[in-house]
Amino acid sequence: MTSRSSQATARTSSEARAVARTQTLIKGENGIGTVRKTTLPGGLRIVTETLPSVRSATFGIWAHVGSRDETPSLNGATHYLEHLLFKGTGRRSALDISSALDAVGGEMNAFTAKEYTCYYARVLDTDLPLAIDVVCDMLTGSLILEEDVNVERGAILEEIAMTEDDPGDCVHDLFAHTMFGDNALGRPVLGTVDTVNALTADRIRRFYKKHYDPTHLVVAAAGNIDHHKVVRQVRAAFEKAGALKNPDAVPIAPRDGRRILRTAGRVELLGRKTEQAHIVLGMPGMARTDDRRWALGVLNTALGGGMSSRLFQEVREKRGLAYSVYSYTSGFADCGLFGVYAGCRPSQVHDVLKICRDELDQVAEHGLSDDEIERAIGQLRGSTVLGLEDTGALMNRIGKSELCWGEQMSVDDMLGRIAAVTPDEVRAVARDILGRRPSLSVIGPLKDKQAARLHDAVA
Repeated sequence: MTSRSSQATARTSSEARAVARTQTLIKGENGIGTVRKTTLPGGLRIVTETLPSVRSATFGIWAHVGSRDETPSLNGATHYLEHLLFKGTGRRSALDISSALDAVGGEMNAFTAKEYTCYYARVLDTDLPLAIDVVCDMLTGSLILEEDVNVERGAILEEIAMTEDDPGDCVHDLFAHTMFGDNALGRPVLGTVDTVNALTADRIRRFYKKHYDPTHLVVAAAGNIDHHKVVRQVRAAFEKAGALKNPDAVPIAPRDGRRILRTAGRVELLGRKTEQAHIVLGMPGMARTDDRRWALGVLNTALGGGMSSRLFQEVREKRGLAYSVYSYTSGFADCGLFGVYAGCRPSQVHDVLKICRDELDQVAEHGLSDDEIERAIGQLRGSTVLGLEDTGALMNRIGKSELCWGEQMSVDDMLGRIAAVTPDEVRAVARDILGRRPSLSVIGPLKDKQAARLHDAVA
């Protein structure tokens, strides 16, 4: 038998654990750019960035689930679920969800990636409570009815077909498969026709319950907002849905681990009757947590990040062999990719590939000049700031940072890290990344002799 004093102590202890914890992660000047974080009992994290000079706000919820969390038979389930959360809840129909934001001139959308999913709404600051209520209702109260699953299946199959009709997009999925093979990171986010047709409402509901627990979610809001009001409104919405059941639950940690990429020098070709051949030449890159990622960003910018970059100058400006040519990096929790894309006439594939391969080899062996590195640092610093000029970009930055890194970095700190990159660091990264044997993916109307030569291009 428990005494009254023991019961009182237990209640007090329980109440103490149930108190939300609030931190100021970045202190801005006069409240501008201040980033705060509150962790609610139940493990739900809420991060906000205040920007009083605007009249808008963007509210989003990030889920710690992406296509890499799918088994082969579930490929496409994360994206399918993204669609279904717009189809209705116990409180709102699909029309109610869309019309609520349309009525105030707001915008609402979502996107699915390999390691996360995000649902967001952008509204006038005065309409933020509405956006919070609607998006929270979608995330906590989705019905996932069988009839909605069947209707939305057709829309998703059309989306897959649309992607297949865009070889400039499709070639990046092909390159992921070339590098990662038939595992979660190598499979398409949308899934395939076969896997989407095989998904049932019951399987998607189980996937939803497993991955949309509050401990797997990060709420992010940016704009002319008050952090404490956002916290109260989000907490009320989740409590109304009965989603904060376990006060002792803690947020899931960012992803970690190590993944070994497939052997380099792989070639995958997909024959299509297109006007252009679409090429991705690349190699393993870096995980997004690698401290050398700042130097890799500078290297990527100098190589293929703008009109003054080496690849743009050599392939397009000097020779006119391609309209679009660029390099890019993709960083995941435990690995990454570095790639060069070009779209050209099929007869020019080998010339374009030789130039790209020669440039990568040249930079790997001899590095970039100090002038190229200085220009790339300036370009990267400018594009970083210009890319954060709206509330949507700010919401993306703080939400993704909390979910993927578990910490926040101010814009000034980011600019400082970029400016601190040295030429020696860039050259070291170039030797490490570009010195590896590349792999190749090509989509286009390739003849047999061309296909044979393409395998030689990465030898």
